[in-house]
Amino acid sequence: MIRWSTLFGPRAAVRPVAPRACAETGLLPRDAAGERWLAAVIAVLCFLACLAAVGAAAADRAAHGWARELRDEATVQVRPRVGESGATAAARAAETLAGVDGVSEAAAMDRETAEALLRPWMGEAVLADLPLPFLVTVRLDPAAPASALTLSRALAEAGLDATVDDHSLWRGEVERSAALITILAVAAFLATTFAAGAAIVYAVRAGIQARRAVIETLSLSGASDAAIAWLFQRRYAVLALVAGASGAVAAIGLVAGLRALGGAQGLTPALPLVWSDALMLSPCPLVAATVALVAARLGAGRAMARLGASRLDG
Repeated sequence: MIRWSTLFGPRAAVRPVAPRACAETGLLPRDAAGERWLAAVIAVLCFLACLAAVGAAAADRAAHGWARELRDEATVQVRPRVGESGATAAARAAETLAGVDGVSEAAAMDRETAEALLRPWMGEAVLADLPLPFLVTVRLDPAAPASALTLSRALAEAGLDATVDDHSLWRGEVERSAALITILAVAAFLATTFAAGAAIVYAVRAGIQARRAVIETLSLSGASDAAIAWLFQRRYAVLALVAGASGAVAAIGLVAGLRALGGAQGLTPALPLVWSDALMLSPCPLVAATVALVAARLGAGRAMARLGASRLDG
């Protein structure tokens, strides 16, 4: 029976069996059947895990950038009073807000700018007869931004009928969307990790069953279960390291290509990629090797325990 304490035991525990001798007896042949397919599966899973990590980082970066912009801006809708034009009321509101502490800049939005913002959604034909609101865009001081209540009081004291929108609703939605994308990316990473681990456990158990006679001979010769299990651990850890490196290199190449095509925008404003995203993927092969090491230990432990139980029953 293999104990949990031997999961990362010292190398001294594997002295009864030499790796080269085991390879010669056929325990771990160099061209084991199916290992190439297992390596391909691990490479693909590592590639997908890398893309999930990059996508989560880019989405989080975009969401926080949008939230920061929304936090630094506010929009004021002005309703002109009787006998006053909308443009005049908007200009007066902008002048009033420009003098409020915590406001960096305030400007009335003209009709051409408002139409440019609505044209993609409403169409040219609708905009011709559509009464547009009179808006004032306010840029707040990032160090000490003025609150919506402060802006509303200043407008009321100036005799203006206006509504202040500090974008808090939209900012909350953006931040919640970023959190959801991060959760989905973590779930995708865990799913790919579980899939890779399950494939390695299956491969280890199948390998032990296929070489049952060799393992029994080695056990009778004095080899411990821990020593035999370590050989499987090392074999599949190296396989996962190489396959994971292949998947990570492919993902790094894809990210670098998209970043180069995107230019300063980093592909699109919704998915801003940076060069450091490629460096972030460098530990992926080590993660794959660690998962393979643990999964191979678990698979070998159960399989060796069953072989031991069958020997006792026999």
